[in-house]
Amino acid sequence: MNKKLVIWIGSILVALILVGGSCFIVKEGEYKVVLKFGEAVRVKSSPGLAFKIPFIESVSALPKYQMTYESNPTSILTKDKKPIIVDNYTVWRITDPQNFLKTVQTVAGGVQRIDEAVYNSVRRKLSEINYDNIISENTARGNINDDITKDVADAIIRDNYGIEIVDVRIKRTDLPESNKESVYNRMISDRQAIAARYLSEGDEESRKITSKADRTATELLAQAEADAKKIMAQGEQEAAQIYNQAYGKDPEFYSFYRTLQSYVTTLNNEPVILLPIDSPYTRILLGK
Repeated sequence: MNKKLVIWIGSILVALILVGGSCFIVKEGEYKVVLKFGEAVRVKSSPGLAFKIPFIESVSALPKYQMTYESNPTSILTKDKKPIIVDNYTVWRITDPQNFLKTVQTVAGGVQRIDEAVYNSVRRKLSEINYDNIISENTARGNINDDITKDVADAIIRDNYGIEIVDVRIKRTDLPESNKESVYNRMISDRQAIAARYLSEGDEESRKITSKADRTATELLAQAEADAKKIMAQGEQEAAQIYNQAYGKDPEFYSFYRTLQSYVTTLNNEPVILLPIDSPYTRILLGK
């Protein structure tokens, strides 16, 4: 009886060991790769309970979510031979766990491959661009990031690491401390020269506009004066014609009217006038 009990207990323990060794749990956000003698035979990516052959197969876990790798600051020469310190980060994820384990084996190994590809691409791209364009043109910076992302992604796909590159971004491009002051001074001098050129061009353009406006104003004034003289001449001519016509109709009345006008002008301030006795004024005033 005791012998049978021991056998039953032993059988239950063996069964429990076999069942426990054959089960594993797949969590959310991870891959579970089943290995048979060290070689990946299948991948479990859906969360839940899964099984393997105990003692023959083993399980390795890999992250399924996106990961971010920040590269160490690196010195690179630009097209105009300026050394700059570049700091960037890479967003990536594992898409083929079997190839990943076969080629790079661990996350650290994958990061090493990514770091090499990113460094090669960043060094090649930035060596084709002048320093001023890298630090001042936002559009150019955006194009650089896109180009580097595509370049690194193509390299990783070509080597079949089972990795997808989501994005590569340059965080910082800075000068080494030993070069900063001289480069900044030269940049200030360049900007001052550009500002002086713009001011000179502005002054020249201002002089052109002022000269043209003065010339136009002179021409308009001359034309206005000529038109005014012409109008005045026409008015004087018409007035003379009217006077002639009026004088021709009644010469005596016109002479009398002109005499009265002369009186108004002459006697306006009540002057004392001495007239000869035989002058026309005297005869008219005396009624002779």
